Amino acid sequence: MADFETVRAAEVPADAALLDVREDYEFAEGHAPGALHMPVDEVPARFEAELDPDEDYYVICRTGGRSVQITAWLTAQGYSAVFVAEGMGGWLEAGRPMESSTGEAPQVR
Repeated sequence: MADFETVRAAEVPADAALLDVREDYEFAEGHAPGALHMPVDEVPARFEAELDPDEDYYVICRTGGRSVQITAWLTAQGYSAVFVAEGMGGWLEAGRPMESSTGEAPQVR
């Protein structure tokens, strides 16, 4: 059994601190407004300087593979992390707000 909470994309609170661990190009193509972007391979080097240990972070990637690993890792470091099980695909399907940095309509692929 996991030592962290899991939620569906539709259940993420509107004011949640969302940590998006996808690659730069994925984030640019479509992300939740206000999401903190930290690619999965950069998390170990950046988390102490950029994450508040008193904040609850909802960790998301495209489908869940990367975010479940980072959620478990952050939890092991003493941070509060919640796994967003359906990823950005579920976020899009749930009709949650999205934006793009490319000038195109937001997408998840």
